[in-house]
Amino acid sequence: MKKNIRPYLAHRPQIDSTCYIDDLSVVIGEVALAENVSVWPFAVIRGDVNSITIGKNSNVQDHCMLHVSHKNASKPNGSPLIIGEDVTIGHHVTLHGCHLGDRILIGINTVILDDVIVENDVMIGAGSLVPPRKRLESGYLYVGSPVKKIRPLTAEEIAFLPYSAQNYVKVAQQYLQS
Repeated sequence: MKKNIRPYLAHRPQIDSTCYIDDLSVVIGEVALAENVSVWPFAVIRGDVNSITIGKNSNVQDHCMLHVSHKNASKPNGSPLIIGEDVTIGHHVTLHGCHLGDRILIGINTVILDDVIVENDVMIGAGSLVPPRKRLESGYLYVGSPVKKIRPLTAEEIAFLPYSAQNYVKVAQQYLQS
């Protein structure tokens, strides 16, 4: 196992063989990465006190911080981090114990906190803050701090969501081949 992919207690990251994990990123503990996930320089995925799951074709861009909230008596499941398929997580994004559906684009420097649910087919603008326990409805653009629903996504924007993820799959495969 590479030095940047580390166990924590009894948990070892489960990483599909098709994933690209940059040597300057860190993946720790109870983390599961599906097919074609890419993790870019200086991203930290820390599944030490709860689990992190990232679905196929999703990407975690440079300087992202992904973490969770621990399990306790008042909240037996804590707040794991669950990320769906075809999710583009922009540079400097912080995700903490939230649940993201499929085909989501999260803009640069956005923060999404505990127990947030982001439904499928959502765009979140750069610099947004999604406070705890908020639900972002499918098919909309959200922007702001705190985040607000701005407008429905256009057909072109909805089509762009899987395209964005597939573009990162392509770039990651080029890195793996070089």
